[in-house]
Amino acid sequence: MSLPDTDTYEPTADVRHVDTLIIGSGFSGLGAAIKLTQAGKTDFLVLERGSDVGGTWRDNTYPGAACDVPSQLYSYSFALNPNWTRSFSPQPEIQKYIQSVSRKFKVLDKHLFNCDVQSARWNEATTRWEVSTSKGNFVAKIVVSAVGTLCEPSLPDIEGIEGFEGEIFHSARWNHDADLTGKRVAVIGTGASAIQIIPEIGKKVSHLDVYQRTAPWILPRADREYTTLEQAAFKYVPGFQRLYRTGVYLWRETQVFGLTKAPVFMKPLELSATLHLRSQIKDKALREKVAPNFQLGCKRILISNNYYPTLAQDNVDLVTDGIEKVTANSVVSRDGTVREVDAIVVATGFHVTDSPTFETIFGKDGRSLAQVFEDGGQRAYKGAAIANFPNMFFLTGPNTGLGHSSMVYMIESQLSYLVDALRTLDKHDIGKIEVREDVLDRYNADIQKRLSNSVWNTGGCASWYLDKHGNNTTLWPGFTFEFRNETQRFDLAAYDSVATADLPVPAPEPAPAPVNGKVKAKRKRKSANSKAIPAQVDPDGVKATTP
Repeated sequence: MSLPDTDTYEPTADVRHVDTLIIGSGFSGLGAAIKLTQAGKTDFLVLERGSDVGGTWRDNTYPGAACDVPSQLYSYSFALNPNWTRSFSPQPEIQKYIQSVSRKFKVLDKHLFNCDVQSARWNEATTRWEVSTSKGNFVAKIVVSAVGTLCEPSLPDIEGIEGFEGEIFHSARWNHDADLTGKRVAVIGTGASAIQIIPEIGKKVSHLDVYQRTAPWILPRADREYTTLEQAAFKYVPGFQRLYRTGVYLWRETQVFGLTKAPVFMKPLELSATLHLRSQIKDKALREKVAPNFQLGCKRILISNNYYPTLAQDNVDLVTDGIEKVTANSVVSRDGTVREVDAIVVATGFHVTDSPTFETIFGKDGRSLAQVFEDGGQRAYKGAAIANFPNMFFLTGPNTGLGHSSMVYMIESQLSYLVDALRTLDKHDIGKIEVREDVLDRYNADIQKRLSNSVWNTGGCASWYLDKHGNNTTLWPGFTFEFRNETQRFDLAAYDSVATADLPVPAPEPAPAPVNGKVKAKRKRKSANSKAIPAQVDPDGVKATTP
């Protein structure tokens, strides 16, 4: 299916039929569109609620927004970016890169922008997904969820905050019309976004109150501009950038043993962070306030060279007493202190283990994804498949997150698995597929066992890596190349599958999709010659390139 320009595209029918729907167009959704195109797939569509590709890098435009993964790792392996200007890229450069990739691989005509997915429901009778959106209804054989984990801002539950009369906004929804110059500002949170925002606005506000619940571990940010010679080598010396990237990748992988098996190996980094703190904050009382009380790595490790110096400024106060309530013009801490403010910046992160999007996806038994996670815990097979949700694949699903390297590497691994899965379904004319419950149980029992001795589980902190039951449902418990090895080929034996010919009610023939305002004649569909699906299939895999 090929769509006309997305700004002018309008549906010509109440329901549009498509083989594969991809929800979201960040790194994972855009990557899926590219890889499906390269695999010869044409009957797919990307639904994106925003007005452009980019996902979290489109949305997070706050002052100082930048990546804390080295630039050389933060690109697709099939589309290296020789134009990075720094070793750690700022948000505008990353968004520009994502946009350039979408144009280079010519997949923008597969996108429907400003299209908010309201619900996705599996219809067991037709073996199709019925998807309701702000731009009409869709029916699809396959749905790929690429909504990402950092897409739904988490707002604090603070008494009176809805009655605040000044400027108030979340870091991921920055109000660029609000001029904070000379204002009294409160920042709630000291996580990854906050430590980038605070130094930027600390330069221009009259007074800044920083509300800290837990002091983070902060390492020096080894950020610098690339030299002219380096930039020329990235562009013109064959293989140089890929070799450089591989070196950075291998260096990052050395942290895995300390994070997952023996936290004592994190001691050198912990010493570096401690010396960084002591050198940047001389005031003993302030230094005690910002000293972490858990093992390094238990929560996300942050990097900054200017956060601590900003806290030491005369116009900045660090508040550790907690917030009791918010009034029309002030923040009241639990010790009773009233601090008047003109604006509040909420930097409290995202819904990761409890995303509101989970409430909009309904499986074969009518339960939502949120209910399934509530009943059985947040689990997925290889981060890609969840029992009760046939013909649905997830990108960056449970236990695919990282605490040390680039998520783009994990995304590419999952894309290989996804493309091979769709190829397998086509090859054997499979109409319905669902991961086996026993396979899912064994896989996740192994994941949790491997995580049990990790610093994330034993480091003495409460982090967004853990769900409300205390299970680590976010992170991958090993080397990233181990995950890549597991996902290079689709393992059909791990799934219950039904041939199209064996479905109790034949799946309806999709209506032809509009192409440039016209309707193409649909090619005659091949029927299944055999009702049996082999127990194990070993089709040619779609291999991602080296880091």
